[in-house]
Amino acid sequence: MADQLNAPLILGWGHTPFGKRTDDTLESLVVAAGREALEDAQVDPADVDLIVFGQFNSGMNPLGFASSLALQIDDALFGTPALRVENACASGSTAVHEGLTHLMAGQADTVLVIGAEKMTGVPASTVGAALLGADYEAAGTTSETGFAGLFANVALEYERRHGPIGDVLGRIAAKSHRLGAQNPFAHLQKDLGEEFCGTTSDRNPMVASPLRRTDCSPVSDGAAAVVLGRSATSNRHGAVRVAGWSSASDFLPGAKRDPLAFAATEIAWSHALKEAGVTLQDLDLIELHDCFTIAELNLCEVLGLAPRGEGRRLLDEGTTLPGGRLPVNPSGGLKSKGHPVGATGVSQHVLASMQLTGTFPGEQIPNARVAAVHNMGGLAVANHVSVLTRVE
Repeated sequence: MADQLNAPLILGWGHTPFGKRTDDTLESLVVAAGREALEDAQVDPADVDLIVFGQFNSGMNPLGFASSLALQIDDALFGTPALRVENACASGSTAVHEGLTHLMAGQADTVLVIGAEKMTGVPASTVGAALLGADYEAAGTTSETGFAGLFANVALEYERRHGPIGDVLGRIAAKSHRLGAQNPFAHLQKDLGEEFCGTTSDRNPMVASPLRRTDCSPVSDGAAAVVLGRSATSNRHGAVRVAGWSSASDFLPGAKRDPLAFAATEIAWSHALKEAGVTLQDLDLIELHDCFTIAELNLCEVLGLAPRGEGRRLLDEGTTLPGGRLPVNPSGGLKSKGHPVGATGVSQHVLASMQLTGTFPGEQIPNARVAAVHNMGGLAVANHVSVLTRVE
């Protein structure tokens, strides 16, 4: 493996419940997650050298300069440099990777990373326009189906190349809801079952054929935070090693991308695993970016869990279910946990870290030692992958 003795650590974490948080503001979410992370890591705010804030915003919140909101956590953070990063739905993991870069460059010893988004409380049209701003062709246009329409086209192309999807998307949705129902942080905490998820009805309408409502992640508010450092600080749980990480970007115009290839995802994935010195067989779980059920199906093939066009077998054989060879999204994923855009990537790191330290309050994967996180922005344009390992 790579020089893991010098690899950076996730020292502690914080996570608000995701959902429609009427009484919360962007500021209250940032403060709650960041304060919890510092307390969990048992790090004094005065010892933080850098704050990195991941947020998409894109007009959903009138405050366009939110990087210093984290200083509201504690007056001792006064003078600490704070910066905001935006990378569409990958903003959270981009913030984590930015913090790691400063850490490894010796420019900081302790970094507080926070991802947050306040998406409710504004008109649906505002949210829709903001999200479409992450697509080269759709930015500035109006659409009844929004990003669901873009991923519906992925599903249609999947069917054109590989044949009918059948009940696979409904089964993936049901898996997500079953796991989300066990996750106290999740936005959607109801086990809906395969029949409901796989059937079009008044309660589960078609959003953009073939994607139903249960195939789409919800619009959510929430925040998550991690503290990065070089030496363990908390006696509440072990630290988690960031054994490898990588990012890769694809062309923005859709005409220059194969809709199923997710080619830059493959690059980020292979580089992160290589840097960590692990293979797919070493992983105990994956938290991947299932903004829509078709994304989980296609990503499982892109990441090498099944050959192209054969992702169905992962459900048939139970591979990606808890108790299977490689559980995918034991948190319920974006699909059920929720997708407050800037918080998502940080949340994935938090929940994977909980799995590795045996502290996840939902479906805990027994004796998990190695986890991978995959977070993407746009239709697999921005791609970030981290490999996390338990510090023995």
